[in-house]
Amino acid sequence: MVCCFTCCICRMLHWSICIVGIFFIWFNPAGYDCSINVFFLVMTMILGFLLAIIALHPRVNGSLLPAAVISLYCAYLCYTGLSSEPRNYECNGLNKSKAVTTSTLVLGMVTTVLSVLYSALRAGSSTTFLSPPSLPRSGSKPLLEEVEEGKTKKEEKEAKPVSYSYSFFHQIFALASMYSAMLLSGWTSTSDSSDLIDVGWTSVWVRIGTEWVTAGLYAWTLLAPVFLPDREFA
Repeated sequence: MVCCFTCCICRMLHWSICIVGIFFIWFNPAGYDCSINVFFLVMTMILGFLLAIIALHPRVNGSLLPAAVISLYCAYLCYTGLSSEPRNYECNGLNKSKAVTTSTLVLGMVTTVLSVLYSALRAGSSTTFLSPPSLPRSGSKPLLEEVEEGKTKKEEKEAKPVSYSYSFFHQIFALASMYSAMLLSGWTSTSDSSDLIDVGWTSVWVRIGTEWVTAGLYAWTLLAPVFLPDREFA
């Protein structure tokens, strides 16, 4: 059972590398100078290898499964970024494929909505980040225990303030709304074809930047306990 599980994880890493190899065929056609596309693809492969090495390091003692999933997600972000290049760009091998554009848009919108909902609800219910200073954190004991007797039912049922930050909750939703608006409006760029949405160099850099930030955040979650052993990461 363990061998099968390990084999599946290795296959996921394999798929990530193979997928990036296919991207070289699509987004680096012969006869054109596609150095920017090659740079994006090489960086995606390097990030996948680095995440696997960090996860397998003895001091980190991580798992290959999260690293493989993040590598696949980074490969997907790289693909969406490259497929968002202008359709008149000679290095975009999908410049005549409207079906790929439609499927990518639908998948991207579904992923965005699910990620935004999870992030907003998770951030809004967090009691350790931007929470009101007057409230104790989740799991902490009160400084003074209530030992007085004879408290009235009104005092016992008195409404307690919420343990999360309203401002941070609405900030996440505001950013999500602005991102969705920019996504649907083509990042304020005009396009000759009304069938193409989210196409342009702004979209490319946003998606590639998202890929790098995602890989960096995951690497930090693995390395932070090693660099800061005195801090508690829960």
